[in-house]
Amino acid sequence: MTPVAPVPLTPPVRSCACPDADCVVPGAHPHEPVLLAATTDERMIRWWWTTRPDAPVLLATGGGAPCAVSLPAMAGARALAALDATGMRLGPVVATPTRWSILVAPYGLERLGELLYAKDSVPGSLRFHSEGGYLVLPPSVTGTGQVRWERAPLAGSARPWLPDVEAVVDALVEASTGAPGGGSRLTY
Repeated sequence: MTPVAPVPLTPPVRSCACPDADCVVPGAHPHEPVLLAATTDERMIRWWWTTRPDAPVLLATGGGAPCAVSLPAMAGARALAALDATGMRLGPVVATPTRWSILVAPYGLERLGELLYAKDSVPGSLRFHSEGGYLVLPPSVTGTGQVRWERAPLAGSARPWLPDVEAVVDALVEASTGAPGGGSRLTY
């Protein structure tokens, strides 16, 4: 009988193309020169795809572009179910093995600060992607695995409908309260 090599149970971790050997978010950030290279110029995008076909697809958030609210993947699944139960209309949702991101209409940091200040508490696991930020999009592969659409934009929709950040944060704060033991249902 011929010995068979063991099959790894987890996919191999992909290293990052950036010069940082200890990159903490491999494949989930701009390569160079940070966000200054963001463009919609078709020729530049074609060149990037030719020279770096495995590079992640990133959305520069804020300004006129969509923003996002993200939370840990397990909490994201619970939050999506809670939001669906309330009948809230959501737009696209991006999922990685570790985090889910709900795309929302553009918002500024000042507005976000006012919104969060008005809350008694906000789950510490929430992250906000707005002006000056970015979000990795499908079909990218990062160090944690494949990026996918949990809820894809509607086919043929150049500008998907996006909920207001306030409605999403309000619903997430509501969904996070009342867990047994007084904890948050939207934690890691």
